[in-house]
Amino acid sequence: MWWMMGENGGHYCSKKSDDLCGTQESDRGFGISRLCCILRGVDLKSILFLLVIVPMCVLGVYINALKISYFLRPLWESPPKPFHEIPHYHHENASMESLCKLHGWGIREYPRRVYDAVLFSTEVELLTIRWKELYPYVTQFVLLESNSTFTGLPKPLVFAGHRDEFKFIEPRLTYGSIGGRFKKGEKNPFYEEAYQRIALDQLLRIAGITDDDLLIMSDVDEIPSRHTINLLRWCDDIPKILHLRLKNYLYSFEFPVDDKSWRASVHRYQTGKTRYAHYRQSDVILADSGWHCSFCFRRISEFVFKMKAYSHYDRVRFGHYLNPKRVQRVICNGADLFDMIPEEYTFKDIIGKMGPIPHSYSAVHLPAYLLENAEKYKFLLPGNCLRDEE
Repeated sequence: MWWMMGENGGHYCSKKSDDLCGTQESDRGFGISRLCCILRGVDLKSILFLLVIVPMCVLGVYINALKISYFLRPLWESPPKPFHEIPHYHHENASMESLCKLHGWGIREYPRRVYDAVLFSTEVELLTIRWKELYPYVTQFVLLESNSTFTGLPKPLVFAGHRDEFKFIEPRLTYGSIGGRFKKGEKNPFYEEAYQRIALDQLLRIAGITDDDLLIMSDVDEIPSRHTINLLRWCDDIPKILHLRLKNYLYSFEFPVDDKSWRASVHRYQTGKTRYAHYRQSDVILADSGWHCSFCFRRISEFVFKMKAYSHYDRVRFGHYLNPKRVQRVICNGADLFDMIPEEYTFKDIIGKMGPIPHSYSAVHLPAYLLENAEKYKFLLPGNCLRDEE
């Protein structure tokens, strides 16, 4: 057996050995052999994990990146500073002097003038309800619309086409239109929004606003109650800037979200200082001051248009989100059009708001004009989630 022994009595290994883990670089299939050697120590579960599970996890993170970032928001962003909340007292039979006194304010000899200024897109129905609600106490209605959306999409001048429907406020109306910039390559819709709000400042001056007049700053769908505005125009020593806490609804008054809407505000106008804006401008807020009905449209096409047109259009991550049948299903379920995680600052609030909004069948304390014309606006009332397709 001499051919089996080395010079020192050890075993001899032929180059033609079947051992794939050999280190002979002259082997023709060295690369494949080395791979096979590596895989020899890896079981089937590990291979499945590397080839299937890991890519699926990466794809899942990519698809749900926005949802994940919203869910983890409490890790890097703290809640905003809380407002100083003023209790809101009201009863239709209480005197204005008594109501002002309950709020810690005096009573004026005569009411302030009130200006209601809005940027308008397409919300004809909500604009009607808003102006009917505020009509008794507004001195001048100021409206600006553009031929483009905040995201740069061209659109018709909708209000101009429906102006005949608003003859009841024509003597008190200051209307203006502005051309969109349509800047190529500009992806931030907030620039266009800021541009239009600056133009609204100029329109207010044309409307004749003066110092100490009340100016309502809110979007069309943020509707102050008429008794709130009447209180503020009659009471003396009210804050120079007062935010309004509105009841928050989605799709209609069937789906109450919360009472955390705060962007609407009322200002005692100061020449050279007051600027039209839609962000937090003071720490004082008046409780229970009206309604915010977001995405409250009659037609499915209006939902689709706003999803593509408003400042957060980046939430439309997939084309099927705009499918009319899906949009209708989401509305009736009280779910989220963008399949998003609730925008909250604590995990408790995020988890508490996850899932569809519970249905409400209360239509108490809604705008009077809405209830007086319930058949015309039934899509905004409980039990009427089906929308017109066009």
